[in-house]
Amino acid sequence: MTPELTALTAAVLLQALTLALMAAVANRELGHRVTTGPRDGQMPKVSPLLGRLLRTVTNGFEGLVMFAPAVLVVALSGQSDSVTQAAAWVYVAARLLYVPAYAFGWVPWRSAIWGVGLAATLALLISALI
Repeated sequence: MTPELTALTAAVLLQALTLALMAAVANRELGHRVTTGPRDGQMPKVSPLLGRLLRTVTNGFEGLVMFAPAVLVVALSGQSDSVTQAAAWVYVAARLLYVPAYAFGWVPWRSAIWGVGLAATLALLISALI
């Protein structure tokens, strides 16, 4: 497995952990009746922390939608090199920092960390084209 694919695997596992963290906070805050229910009606108001964790999970999936194809393009085209390997791991590190940055409202660091992850994804794509 290429280092980029290993980084992709780590990113997906990190997303699963983020989802589990959000679910644990939601279960504690809202109770199992709400979190396991059909959610047909109005959802109860959530705390700022849970709201941020919900948005972190959504943002993580949005990031993976771009990161995963970038890694696959690099891996399938055989263009793995030190730049693409570093970019893939920078993305994972940025996502790892993004979770507490969003959860605890680190302004302006959350946006800067997100930008680093996006730049790493773009570096993978650009490296595949040149």
